[in-house]
Amino acid sequence: MESELFNILGDIFYVIIFLFGLCMGSFVNSWIWRRYENIRIMHGRSICPSCRRQLKWYENIPILGYIFLKGRCRTCHKPIPPHFVWVELMTAFLFVFISWHFLEFGHYDSALYYRNIIFAGFLLIIFIYDLLYQIILPEIVWLGAMVGFFVNYIFFDISLTAMFLGIIIGSGFFLFQYIVSKGRWIGGGDVRLGVMIGTFLAWPNILTALFLAYISGAITGVFLLLFKGKKMDSQIPFGSFLALSTMAVLLFGQEILAWYLGLLAI
Repeated sequence: MESELFNILGDIFYVIIFLFGLCMGSFVNSWIWRRYENIRIMHGRSICPSCRRQLKWYENIPILGYIFLKGRCRTCHKPIPPHFVWVELMTAFLFVFISWHFLEFGHYDSALYYRNIIFAGFLLIIFIYDLLYQIILPEIVWLGAMVGFFVNYIFFDISLTAMFLGIIIGSGFFLFQYIVSKGRWIGGGDVRLGVMIGTFLAWPNILTALFLAYISGAITGVFLLLFKGKKMDSQIPFGSFLALSTMAVLLFGQEILAWYLGLLAI
């Protein structure tokens, strides 16, 4: 029934998901900025980050509002940070990609689809906030861990043992580095994030996510050292790499594992 519905809707389904993703991206933008500025989430409409003028409703339309304003506030004429646009676009394309993956691989399991969308929301906030401010929000991590634990145990019959192993490996791996380096290599936020990732992926998928995160982080670090003039002690938002790796494993965990085992066989 679900597959027939998606086939009938066709491209319309992706357009709807894209527009929904833009709206969610706009909400994520607002939430992240207000959280960083210590402004209550439900405190009125969106405002200019510079002069704090309240924006008109049409200025809040995702993407179009930015284009209408030509990237500048109408009052103070200061540039609107471009990350507001790329967060909206990234959220929209992420939701479309998850939907495409869901249909392309013939899962047609609505519970799996909704789970991945929910998990993607938590990972997206972690990714953006750590990338912008080098902070991993504890409230998002703990809420995500509770949601992940409940959803995986109730709806996907993932064993408590597998999730506890994921938590122990995910957080323990970072805790060991935190203790050895006295907080120089990684921060306490990475240790907490390991708990959330452990509930999302459980054992043994947590291992794949850690491997991907370190590989991608190392490649990025070398690039920044060679081409961007960064120093060895420069901060790299590792939480963002871990969020990306977790999303990759959620969608392509089996394929990644098969590819890696194939390399070992060679």
